[in-house]
Amino acid sequence: MSFKYPISVAPMMARTDRHFRYFLRLLTRRTLLYSEMVVYQAIEHGDRDYLLGYDESEHPLVLQLGGDDPEGLARAARIAQDWGYDEVNLNVGCPSDRVQSGNFGVCLMKEPDTVARCIEAMMKAVDIPVTVKHRIGVDDLDAYDDMANFVEVVRQTGCDRFTVHARKAWLKGLSPKENRNIPPLRYEDVYRLKTDFPELIVEINGGVKTHDEIREHLKHVDAVMIGRAAYDDPFLFAEMDSRYFDETSDPYTDRHSAIEAMYPYIEAQRSKDVRLSHITRHLLALFNGMPGARRWRRHLSENAVKEGAGVEVLQQALALVPREEATAAAI
Repeated sequence: MSFKYPISVAPMMARTDRHFRYFLRLLTRRTLLYSEMVVYQAIEHGDRDYLLGYDESEHPLVLQLGGDDPEGLARAARIAQDWGYDEVNLNVGCPSDRVQSGNFGVCLMKEPDTVARCIEAMMKAVDIPVTVKHRIGVDDLDAYDDMANFVEVVRQTGCDRFTVHARKAWLKGLSPKENRNIPPLRYEDVYRLKTDFPELIVEINGGVKTHDEIREHLKHVDAVMIGRAAYDDPFLFAEMDSRYFDETSDPYTDRHSAIEAMYPYIEAQRSKDVRLSHITRHLLALFNGMPGARRWRRHLSENAVKEGAGVEVLQQALALVPREEATAAAI
């Protein structure tokens, strides 16, 4: 199966906001981007511009929803479609205390019938795709057959795309951070899912950091979702279009040019009283491992928080990183 989005960036709380997504879109035109998870109640009652706003350049863009109420999720999905999102995704993977108290996220792996009702309601409400992101298991419900049963129940709705975080989750005893690291990765379970459900689009997530790993996974599944590596090494995405989307070139081959391309966006955001640090916090890791990286991080950390700070702070920080080194490392 040839899927049009073989690469995506995982929804990550406090990370994949509109500013980070804008920067990633400068590096890759084609990678599928996700919002942070938003619970449907917030969309109904909260500040929609803050929760749902984005720049048009961010397409293709997915809104990830949290919740367990079919009618509420259907209303939120309609709002997402009205706002122009290309897709909605149901979170069945987050193990935080917040989702446990609300009985959604990975808790729903124990209730495939509930997930099916939610997906069915959303699919009836919108014309855009409705998809699911889940884990390979939760607590003691972690055998392959448990996950296969979950997928079998949900696929009966007509949902044909499943993104699978290849770790189980423990609801008690592990923090959300520990649930991203301690349970072992079981990639073979995700590969088997694709073999057993060849008609479905199966995307793998969890621990992917390099192009070699991406290529290996794509031998077995339709797509690869990258999480923390996208944040820790955003320039990994500078070659995504040419490597996986058959583009003849990539937007930027050096980090300096990518940062300079952010200047108009930053000036526009500053005119709306968005603090510079809300944007630059996503850029701190860009030069990690390169000469001048520490000076870059320090200058941004110390100066972007100052009242009235603007593009000049990035210009000063860039001057601390040798451009020749950045270009050579990017090629």
